[in-house]
Amino acid sequence: MEMSVEIVAHAPAFAMVAETVADVAAREALLDRAMGPKRKTKSSEKLRRGRRPSEGLAFVARDASGGLAGTVRLWDVTLGEGGPALLLGPLAVDPSLKSAGIGSALMRHAIAEAARLGHAAILLVGDEPYYGRFGFSAARTGALAMPGPYERHRLLALELVEGALDGAQGTLKATGRKLKAQAPNLAA
Repeated sequence: MEMSVEIVAHAPAFAMVAETVADVAAREALLDRAMGPKRKTKSSEKLRRGRRPSEGLAFVARDASGGLAGTVRLWDVTLGEGGPALLLGPLAVDPSLKSAGIGSALMRHAIAEAARLGHAAILLVGDEPYYGRFGFSAARTGALAMPGPYERHRLLALELVEGALDGAQGTLKATGRKLKAQAPNLAA
């Protein structure tokens, strides 16, 4: 009597949820693993430093056990002489889970939530072959600049509202909520 056993491989389930304060240490560790120590020297980081992400626009991907599998945040900026926009980043996925669709799911979730909250445009610094599938391109960023060094062809934008980037020019400026100063550790 021959028995056949069918083995069905199931892709792990991931949930896209709002980031919480309890996620901060795990998120920082994930970013270090995925992007390395130079991540803190990027021009985008200058716009994030000392600021909080845009209200309601910081997300993590959790695996079935609740572990942190990915992260994405959006930040409030002003388009130089133009209006408000969002700056996306960093987007990171645990290196052991690459190609599982987590980054794409985080991108789709972040874009949908930004649109739902009434934001008009999202910018990021990244590779157009990857981000182009979500509608990002360099076509509307020619008159915009990042503070500090960056590769101009990697400054990409997505209009959530048609015409949101009409006439946008100048250097992006951080406008988000500032982090509260930390009280000194008196127990040291």
